[in-house]
Amino acid sequence: MPKRPSSLETAAPLIPESPTLDKLREAAAGCRACPLWKTGTQTVFGEQEGRPRPGPRVMFVGEQPGDQEDKAGKPFVGPSGRLLNEALEVVGIDRRQVYVTNTVKHFKWEETQGKKRIHAKPSYGEIRACKPWLEAEIRVFRPDVIVCLGATAAQALLGKDFRVTKQRGRPLHSEYAPVVVATVHPSSILRAPKEEDRKAALRAFIEDLRVVAEVLNGLRAGEGASAHL
Repeated sequence: MPKRPSSLETAAPLIPESPTLDKLREAAAGCRACPLWKTGTQTVFGEQEGRPRPGPRVMFVGEQPGDQEDKAGKPFVGPSGRLLNEALEVVGIDRRQVYVTNTVKHFKWEETQGKKRIHAKPSYGEIRACKPWLEAEIRVFRPDVIVCLGATAAQALLGKDFRVTKQRGRPLHSEYAPVVVATVHPSSILRAPKEEDRKAALRAFIEDLRVVAEVLNGLRAGEGASAHL
C-alpha cells in the first residue's frame, strides 16, 4: 500500500493562525513545501486590485504564474492577464470585485534552445503541496463565486475526474464557494494556432464569463446562489 502523504509534505504547517491575506502572502514568500521554490524567482501570491468594491466577490484561480508573473511577483500581469481583463470588461465584471490567484504559487518552467523559459505543467505532488495556500486564500477571501481557469484549477477544487471541456460554463456548488464555474485558461486561447481559432475560443470564453456576470448580478439583486445552480 502506498504511503499516505503527511502534512509535512505540504504547505499546511506554514499556514499562520488567524490568517489574513497579508499574513498568508508573507508566510508564502518563504515556502519550500515543494521543489519549485528552487526554480521560481519568487512566490507569486494572489491579490485584488484597487479598493475592493462592496458586493459579491469572485475569485479567479489559474494554474501557476507565468514568466512575466514570476519576474514581477504579481499574478496575471502577462498576456493571459491582459486577455482576462479585456474579457471581464466586455461582460461587465468590475475588476475590483475580483481576486486572482493560482493553484501553484511558483513558476515551473523548462529552458528552450534560445534560453527562453517555457511553462511546464506542475505535477500532482506539486499541486498537492501548494493546495493549502489556495484553501487558506479561499477561507479568508470568502468568495461568492470561484472561477477555475483551466484543468489544473478545476481538478484541484472539483476533483480529478472533472473535465473542463465537458462541464465548462456551468454553475456548480462546491465546498469552497456557493457557486463555482470552470472555463479554459486564457493562455490556451493565445496558443491557438490560427486567428480564426483564437477568435472562436475567445468568444466561448466570454460566454462562460457572461454566466459568471449573471450570477454576480443575481447575487447583487438579492437572489440566492441556489437560483443559479
